[in-house]
Amino acid sequence: MKLSSPHSRTARLAGAAAGIAAITLLASCSVANSDSDGDSAGGGDAATLRVVLPQEPPTLEACDANLTSTGVVVRSTVTEPLVERNPTTGDLEPLLATDWEQTGDTEWTFTVREGVTFQDGAAFDAAAAAYSIDRAVNGDLGCNVEGYIFGDDDLEVEATDATTLVVTTPSPDPILPLKLSFIEIVSPDTSNTEFVREPSGTGPYAISDWQAGTKLTLERNDEYWGDAPEFQTVEYQWRTEGTVRAAMITSGEADIALGLSPEDGIGDLGVSYPNNETIALRFSGETAPLDDIRIRQAINYAIDREGIVSSLYPDGDKVAAQLIPEGIVGYNADLEPWPYDLEKAKSLVAEAKADGVPVDTKIIMPVRTAQFPKVSELGEVLREQVAQAGLNVELRMVDTTQHLQYQLKPFVTNEGPISMLVQHGNQAGDAQFTVEQYMLTGAAQAEFGDPGLDALINEARNLTGDERQAAYEEVFAYERENVVALAPIAHQTVMLGLAEGVNYEPNSSTGDELRIKEVSIAG
Repeated sequence: MKLSSPHSRTARLAGAAAGIAAITLLASCSVANSDSDGDSAGGGDAATLRVVLPQEPPTLEACDANLTSTGVVVRSTVTEPLVERNPTTGDLEPLLATDWEQTGDTEWTFTVREGVTFQDGAAFDAAAAAYSIDRAVNGDLGCNVEGYIFGDDDLEVEATDATTLVVTTPSPDPILPLKLSFIEIVSPDTSNTEFVREPSGTGPYAISDWQAGTKLTLERNDEYWGDAPEFQTVEYQWRTEGTVRAAMITSGEADIALGLSPEDGIGDLGVSYPNNETIALRFSGETAPLDDIRIRQAINYAIDREGIVSSLYPDGDKVAAQLIPEGIVGYNADLEPWPYDLEKAKSLVAEAKADGVPVDTKIIMPVRTAQFPKVSELGEVLREQVAQAGLNVELRMVDTTQHLQYQLKPFVTNEGPISMLVQHGNQAGDAQFTVEQYMLTGAAQAEFGDPGLDALINEARNLTGDERQAAYEEVFAYERENVVALAPIAHQTVMLGLAEGVNYEPNSSTGDELRIKEVSIAG
């Protein structure tokens, strides 16, 4: 078979990306110098820290805080969990709980911190912690964290006294404290029958004012139980174009900007760091033609991952063979990325067509606007490459709210087959959180499943140490060979903009939870 040379493929991709980027830059120039009010951190004043995000949070509901656009504002800033994972070491550290231990096969006991109050004045104690866990995991709200972390499992939670919380799981769970690090604790006065847009937590900042579509302001919580953060006020704005976010840093209009790339013009004020995000296409598996494994395999063969990384993301991204990067428990180092083989992709499509598979059916490819740098360009490249295999693809750029309708249950089911671009971050450092939302039958982000894969996943979750590592390696190998629910593309490296007057050390969780308590004025 005849394949294009890597050089020629890269050149075509780079040319297409450059054209789209030029259009984006021209469109963004008119708003790059928008006015800013208030004292800035960049000027050496600790009054206000100004943060510019790629997109406005759709909600600040704490039980949806594992969603990137919500968690980047809420987690460990407005609300706090019982324990907090150190993103550098992977260790669990005390926060609202001071101690925890396994006190039975299915039982964990937590000692909660005394002298803490919520921003609405309610007292924090073991009963308040139990309320938040019950609300997020056992309730009928449909919290995103429930599907992401706990699936269909309910927890028994009991406050045996003011400082003692006992949590019982349906079966032994060796990583329950890690799972509970995703439950943000909210005031016991929070509704458990409907979502709240602005939660009351115990964090160092409280929500002050949210002008929808314009800006979001947090004020320092003067009753915070821990060390007081440096800034009195945090002001969030959002700009879709990376060039605009970069210009706000270089012109002194903002102090921190997320989701940048070197091409955005951030210069020496850009700080690169590896995150834990992996981008991939996720397939719906019950609608033709994507219900045929040959079509899902064909899409994988049609994607030129090396060309995408070298042309769009050459500053640290790595071609992906699975949905988690190296360093996460369960990463399978023996898996190789799908090779780019357009002739093989075409052959699989032709074979399926000969067997009566309706390969001409339109496949919708939802891509979230401003989700990460050059996401629009990536969407165009993926649409073109999959179409070259002989499939009918419609790229659909959508906002965050629309994207979530495709991504989370209940899925959009009336538009035909869906091959959506997802960005998955495993903040917890363990493969369980990935496979149980994307691969387990009935999971929050799994549109089909496989009994053999389910059995492997259900066995792996109860193991520890080397046995756990080996079991999840087998899960990824089995999925690759027998299911093909996904088309992994790349493990990401990202960049933020940081004004000269601000100190902050980004880490693998920065894009999911920008902890303002770790930001300071430069000395």
